[in-house]
Amino acid sequence: MKKFNIRKVLDGLTAASSSSSSSSNTAQPGTPRENEVVQETLQSEHFQLCKTVRHGFPYQPCSMAFDPVQKILAVGTQTGALRLFGGAGVECYCQHESGSAVIQLQFLVNEGALVSALADDSIHLWNLRQKIPAILHSLKFNRERITYCHLPFQSKWLYIGSERGNIHIVNVESFTLSGYVIMWNKAIELSSKTHPGPVVHISDNPMDEGKLLIGFECGVVVLWDLKSKKADFRYSYDEAIHSVAWHHEGKQFVCSHSDGTLTTWNIRVPAKPAQIITPHGKQPKDGKKPEPCKPILKVEYKTTRAGDPFMVLSGGLSYDTVGRRACLTVMHGKSTAVLEMDYPIVDFLTLCETPYPSDFQEPYAVVVLLEKDLVVIDLGQIGYPIFESPYPLAIHESPVTCCEYFADCPSELIPALYSVGSRQKRQGYSKKEWPISGGNWGQGSQTYPEIIITGHADGSIKFWDASGLMLQVLYKLKTAKVFERARGKEEKPNTDIVDEDPFAIQTLFWCPESRMLCVAGVSAHVIIYRFSKQEVTTEAVQLLEVRMQCEFSEVDSPDLGGEQTPTQPASAAPSSPQETEPPNQLSAGTNSSEGPRDNIPCLQVRSSPLKQSPGYQVELVVQLVWVSGEPPQQITSLAVNSSSGLVVFGNSNGLAVVDYEQKTLLLNLAISELYSPSDHYQKQPCSPRKPRQPSGGLCDSNDGSNNAEDRCKSPTSDGKDNAFTRSRSSSVTSIDRESREVISSFYFCESFPRKSDSLISPCLLVGTTQGSVMMAALSPPPGADHKPQQPVSFASCGTLVSLKGGILTMALLDAAGTLLPPSYEPWYDPNASDEEKEKEKVRRRRPATPPSSQEGQDTQFAVLCSEKQAKVVAMPSHTSIYKHNITESSFVLRADVVQMAGSYCLACFCANGHIMTLSLPSLRPLLDVNYLPLTDMRIARTFCFSNLGQALYMTSPTEIQRITYSQETCDNLQEMLSELFTPVETPEAPNRGFFKGLFGGGAQSLDREDLFGETASGKASRSLAQHIPGPGSMEGMKGAASGVVGDLARARVALDERGQKLGELDERTAAMMASADSFSKHAHNMMVKYRDKKWYQL
Repeated sequence: MKKFNIRKVLDGLTAASSSSSSSSNTAQPGTPRENEVVQETLQSEHFQLCKTVRHGFPYQPCSMAFDPVQKILAVGTQTGALRLFGGAGVECYCQHESGSAVIQLQFLVNEGALVSALADDSIHLWNLRQKIPAILHSLKFNRERITYCHLPFQSKWLYIGSERGNIHIVNVESFTLSGYVIMWNKAIELSSKTHPGPVVHISDNPMDEGKLLIGFECGVVVLWDLKSKKADFRYSYDEAIHSVAWHHEGKQFVCSHSDGTLTTWNIRVPAKPAQIITPHGKQPKDGKKPEPCKPILKVEYKTTRAGDPFMVLSGGLSYDTVGRRACLTVMHGKSTAVLEMDYPIVDFLTLCETPYPSDFQEPYAVVVLLEKDLVVIDLGQIGYPIFESPYPLAIHESPVTCCEYFADCPSELIPALYSVGSRQKRQGYSKKEWPISGGNWGQGSQTYPEIIITGHADGSIKFWDASGLMLQVLYKLKTAKVFERARGKEEKPNTDIVDEDPFAIQTLFWCPESRMLCVAGVSAHVIIYRFSKQEVTTEAVQLLEVRMQCEFSEVDSPDLGGEQTPTQPASAAPSSPQETEPPNQLSAGTNSSEGPRDNIPCLQVRSSPLKQSPGYQVELVVQLVWVSGEPPQQITSLAVNSSSGLVVFGNSNGLAVVDYEQKTLLLNLAISELYSPSDHYQKQPCSPRKPRQPSGGLCDSNDGSNNAEDRCKSPTSDGKDNAFTRSRSSSVTSIDRESREVISSFYFCESFPRKSDSLISPCLLVGTTQGSVMMAALSPPPGADHKPQQPVSFASCGTLVSLKGGILTMALLDAAGTLLPPSYEPWYDPNASDEEKEKEKVRRRRPATPPSSQEGQDTQFAVLCSEKQAKVVAMPSHTSIYKHNITESSFVLRADVVQMAGSYCLACFCANGHIMTLSLPSLRPLLDVNYLPLTDMRIARTFCFSNLGQALYMTSPTEIQRITYSQETCDNLQEMLSELFTPVETPEAPNRGFFKGLFGGGAQSLDREDLFGETASGKASRSLAQHIPGPGSMEGMKGAASGVVGDLARARVALDERGQKLGELDERTAAMMASADSFSKHAHNMMVKYRDKKWYQL
């Protein structure tokens, strides 16, 4: 029987509706009829949306744990996220549904399980033996607030301390509460009149599991005897306790206090501490108590077999060290090392050779979790160097302001970037291997190269190798090097557009084939870079200043903003590759008393020689200048055409075209000049003065500032369309921003610029925020023989088509529906020798020129997507043949034409969280998933699609979330993900020795089952906590199963249970057979014994 597929029926319905709703299919002779439409291969079953992997530093971390046998690190965050790290490439992300902060983590060492305690007073058991960890059990406390948890090594009983000072015990196998409870009033002195406060520490004596050390916040520590259910000793100090650490022999422990002191106690001498020290306190000469210091938040006490013990602590600095960075103190013997950290310390763990607390610990490293970094310190080398991290934790080194994703790029790019980036690595790292080395890297079938580029607030650009669900930095470029740095407060640069971060990257354009890179910054500057493998020293950075002004500086002014007509080359003054004015004259116009600023850029390009390392090297800097007291408008769109050596950029004033090879300005047009006389265009007056725009909108200062919203919200949508619009401080500014037309998109192509042209020619498509798409023809056609004497000129061809909402993306398809990429010049090294350049020129190629159009036949399709709709226009008839209204109530934030399963589609991300794909050229809906409601502007600014079903966005200021919309990738995801758990034998327990075994000096074990089991302690109160089966447990599977999958799951469970019962039946049958055989033998022996005896002999 043939399988019925509802998706194909829906595909047919949507195709029929889209074709019926499109523009007239028979209006023009060049429009393809239904039977001539491009054969499309993409179907709905090619698409499925799911998350793949999350990279970067865990945002807002608050807890940490380490499995010393599996060598896996777990980090919990304030938003309920769980990040697990192993060796290089081994990363995993999980999320608690409640979103509450993870206050503590405890590994079941070498068991492939993890216990998490949350701020909502719930504990969860995670199964790490599967590639996507799942919760097996949960326990929600109703009447107690959880403050501390402790799980002894190789124990199934979890101690939980509460805010009331009580301790409850949970069986981690069944996640049920024991009836054994340690009440606070029994633990402290009966004579005490005050509550001891919350439990801040629980640990068992390393040498005696029957003795439990309980620390209360008030400064009281109790050694509790689990068997006799009473306190053996009580230790009291007049300062609050933050942490407690044992000596491995179990005879001493150390407490850290809120006044910066460490107290060492002998367990059998509770009267007073054996030692009191203040590591960072100034010792008075008269023997008085040292001055109090900041609290020591945590201390760890680790012993070594061959030397002095290590004492590691965080905090405790003197109060007079105001403004000093957070420090980690390592005390070893008589030496004390204070290690400064870049960020506040959240937590730290000392990594030791043995998991057994009763053995010499032999510490070898310290993992320090900071607010924005993870540092691992080598304790085995002099100077305590740090290990080089294999994880991509430095994404947020400077806030990310823009992001681009390139999947299936040329294979030689990653080795080329790695070779120049490897020279940038820092020196001084530890020579040892990274100690967090657990798990196995996933082996997927996808092998295509992927590159992610991030632009940052400090002007830096990072290239990342993203192949195979990994992320590794390849190369870092600092664009701020081309500008002069301010040396003091009085020399602050003229950053009049932004209040801070004047070098922040606004947008970037990268051509993987030619390796040309062009970046636009918030200070209205554009920098063009070439890639070279050789070092070069540039005597003077080539500078081009461009004057782009509003169409009317006064409302009644008739002058247009453009300096040149479309056919004239730029004038000599602004086209000069050198600065228009000497650097020492730049400050002449900055004084308002001398008149309005004019012809002054916002940043000053450095005048001294610039040493450029191998990698990306500056070709040209273009800066927009002040015009009659008006600051230049920020650049909104950018494109490069390497085959003709052109870069085009635009803003609210117009567009400019620069020849970066000849270092000349070819064109400077106002937006109105792009329209033909027949186009209906209404000129908009601009506001007399633009306010300063803080770059915090690009960065994540508050993740919700008005400036960020204004910059990222739809310029053409009103309040109804924009659910997250807030009131603005300046109504004039917002009205002006909404009404002015801004250039939003460019696309170089080879097409038919005028209606019914028969020959193709180089063109430029220009899209605006008012939905207009205009074409400009390049004349003469640029080629390999492009000479300075033959300047490229532009001729505007008017409006091609208009759409609702601002234009986001444009592309060109051939008659078969294949993407026609812009022409490019293959990469060659600009600093190579002449012979090598000649060889490269021979190998240069350009994409095949599309065929010319025959009379009455369309050979190309222009794909145009705006914030509201998508259209496909046939070329050269310029007829709109397909139209699809993407959204009515929201607007599209990002759209890209991407390759998918050997064909092409249009991928869109909407502000209402929907991710959609449309077939090309018919614009059939193939996927529509409500994935991610837009919660902040960071997502809107960084979301991007790439080929082969890949996409990403910044899910937090420090993390990149990668997703896929490919069914094939979703099917292969299990193979591609890394394994967290690997079978490893637990190390042998330490040898007790003959005398310790004889006289009882070794570690004393405890049968906790006898103490905490239901038989001995009874049942706990049902109202105290509620057990919740997790989705990963059998109970959860039974409860959540439904439909066919549920029936299969239930059948599998029933089969397991039946197999278990059959096994038990086999065992009982075997026991009965053995019993019968024994009875038979016994009877036979009796018969033999009494067979020949008479009755009277018995």
